[in-house]
Amino acid sequence: MTEPLLAAYDLVKHFPVARGVVFQRGLQQVHAVDGVSFEIQRGATLGLVGESGSGKSTVARLVTRLLEPTSGRILYDGRDITRLSGRRLRSLRRDLQIVFQDPEASLNPRRTVGAIVAEPLRVQGIGSRAERRRRARELLEIVGLNPEHYNRYPHEFSGGQRQRIGIARALITTPKLVVADEPVSALDVSIQAQILNLLKDLQSDFDLTYLFIAHDLNVVRHVSDEVAVMYLGKIVERAQADELVARPVHPYTEALLSAVPHLDTRRSTASRRVSLRGEPPSPTAPPPGCRFHTRCRYATEICRTIEPPLVDHGNGHIAACHHPLNLVGVPAESTATNGRRRHRTGSVRLPPSPRTP
Repeated sequence: MTEPLLAAYDLVKHFPVARGVVFQRGLQQVHAVDGVSFEIQRGATLGLVGESGSGKSTVARLVTRLLEPTSGRILYDGRDITRLSGRRLRSLRRDLQIVFQDPEASLNPRRTVGAIVAEPLRVQGIGSRAERRRRARELLEIVGLNPEHYNRYPHEFSGGQRQRIGIARALITTPKLVVADEPVSALDVSIQAQILNLLKDLQSDFDLTYLFIAHDLNVVRHVSDEVAVMYLGKIVERAQADELVARPVHPYTEALLSAVPHLDTRRSTASRRVSLRGEPPSPTAPPPGCRFHTRCRYATEICRTIEPPLVDHGNGHIAACHHPLNLVGVPAESTATNGRRRHRTGSVRLPPSPRTP
């Protein structure tokens, strides 16, 4: 394996929350991200999936250095960027860009499309005004817009067109890594397919590496080489996209997959739908043990007291569960007892943390 383009090791982000309106004494901590580790190889796509509040967007803002991590390390192209600031951080942004979820909120309504797309070049001091204008027109055409739209304003475009503008802005500095933070969740289904196809074409044309974030596993599996599933600030499962869909090991992944609409009419909806009980716990007070045990139908006493490690279940398929599902070479009846799963151990497989010089 070559050196990954982007790597995160034990990434943590806690947000302080004051209690009280008048006398704000005492602080709670929102555990948005709690020890997340992953690597993305050059030219690959890592999909990050999970329900709202799982910490996906916080991870996106941490790796793009829009937020300062509480602890942990972020390496880009072998270089530690965790504490970069000033000119060095500004220079890094040429290679590392983000596409935001809401194109309407991320575009300045008072500026023309051309000015929005060319702004990163102006900030980085790249090219003359005429060169920046020419490059912006080229990017608008590449993402499927008319170069004549250069002098229009964002409110004159549809949601899909605005997202294309956001993509053009992200690509204007020819980055190596693009973080797509739920880029299609606010769009119609037909428009989603167009944007996903555009992103795949741009990846091939510009040799891009993606961190693709979404809450829809059906979307993520079609654009990602590898998928990581997050729940309440932690990665609970990670595998190749096809492997994860065909053989979910964590009960939370099983529930996410069951929520994806199917066209198979031979099975009833009730036979494949997994209903999660209750609401996700508060991120200010995560439960002890496995964070998913309060909603898991397989939970036992060990789940309530001991946090499960990430364990390799074959083919680089790792999951953090005391009662894993769909184990390779293990008959289903031998892993189930009265509707619950027996504990199975394995070797922990995490991205190795680089030595500190």
